Amino acid sequence: MPGLKDVVRAIIAPLTRTRWFRRVGPVFLPPFERFMKGITGGRLQVSGILVPSLVLRTTGARSGEPREAELMYTPDGRGRAIVAGTSFARSRHPAWSTNLLAHPDAEITVRGRRMPVHASLIPDDERDAAWARIEAQWPGYRAYERESGRTVRLFRLQPVRRDG
Repeated sequence: MPGLKDVVRAIIAPLTRTRWFRRVGPVFLPPFERFMKGITGGRLQVSGILVPSLVLRTTGARSGEPREAELMYTPDGRGRAIVAGTSFARSRHPAWSTNLLAHPDAEITVRGRRMPVHASLIPDDERDAAWARIEAQWPGYRAYERESGRTVRLFRLQPVRRDG
């Protein structure tokens, strides 16, 4: 029997694939996430209310500076996570995905817990299975890939042990 969260997801998921949302979402959601992070001391991630969410800390591909992105993730067993560079179906890959290609060692925060991870692109022969896992969590999410006109980068984030 579906829970309340599943019912809300089923209602909201189609709205997130509309042209209106793809235009408005990238403008309003990131600042709203930062605002909520600030007033809750990082304890609340708005997107995390409906889907598992994390904060990804990467190293800038060109700048070498630390960068943060709030992302939906899909659990992939043994503590791993899958993240998809959908970027609201825009034609360009998100900067965080370019950063991971250049510097695959990163850090995530999930529910206030920080951990180092190593990112790897999901190989072509595993993409359909990864998308199936993602869409089991957020129905129709792969439509972003079709609408973007590009192959969305899918990464598996593998927790690593800290040295020392």
